[in-house]
Amino acid sequence: MAKSNKRTWIHWSEDEVKLLKKLYNKGNARQIADQTGRTLDAVKQKACEMGLKTRERRLWSADEIKLLKKLYHKGKARQIADQTGRAVTAVRQRAWKMGLKTKEWRLWSADEIKLLYELHPNQTVQSIADILGRDSSTVSIKALSLGLRKNIFHPAWSIQEKTLLRELYPTNKVKDTAKRIGRSVPAVRRKARLLGLFNRRIWSKKELNLIRKLYPSTTAREIANQIGRTVGVVRLKVFRLGLKRKYRQRKKL
Repeated sequence: MAKSNKRTWIHWSEDEVKLLKKLYNKGNARQIADQTGRTLDAVKQKACEMGLKTRERRLWSADEIKLLKKLYHKGKARQIADQTGRAVTAVRQRAWKMGLKTKEWRLWSADEIKLLYELHPNQTVQSIADILGRDSSTVSIKALSLGLRKNIFHPAWSIQEKTLLRELYPTNKVKDTAKRIGRSVPAVRRKARLLGLFNRRIWSKKELNLIRKLYPSTTAREIANQIGRTVGVVRLKVFRLGLKRKYRQRKKL
């Protein structure tokens, strides 16, 4: 009987752990996977268990940027990740910061649709997007058009999703964070609360002027929906600004 090539169930040896400690923080997860014969996900999972992290300040080289500009709009995020040795989420985040987008008109192949039918019931939208090399919002729209529904109400959060949540949630709109991860806004807020994350996004002058203009005659919930913040945060800012609501005086008979 032929032996399986999968080694995810095998304990990590001392040499493998030593290699992981030496290279992982330099962003060489794929190199570790190649040298140990393990999958990239297995390497990242072990690193997470050991509390290892890659250096966030690892800069994108000129060649990597060139590759990103060349391939990303074609929906080849996974290919870029493979060639640069970076995570797919890191590729998508960099593309997002550069304002790069995939071609929305890219047709779905029969194989992609078949795979979507197979994966959608039990996989997160983001994981499906990574497999297909498409944007999570595109996958969500396609699944909705096909009438697909999930078998589980709250699919488990992957390590990559939680990492992305920690990076984006504190300084971005919750709506934008939810879109990037491929989760609903309530799900993102609930997970952020469980992880002890807080949105410390600084109020812009435009937002402050808008809240001063609208609050006297507009509810806090309507303002929150308009600027992409929670109702509680809006009410707190209103209180600190000393704003008061306008009440209509009844006409004396």
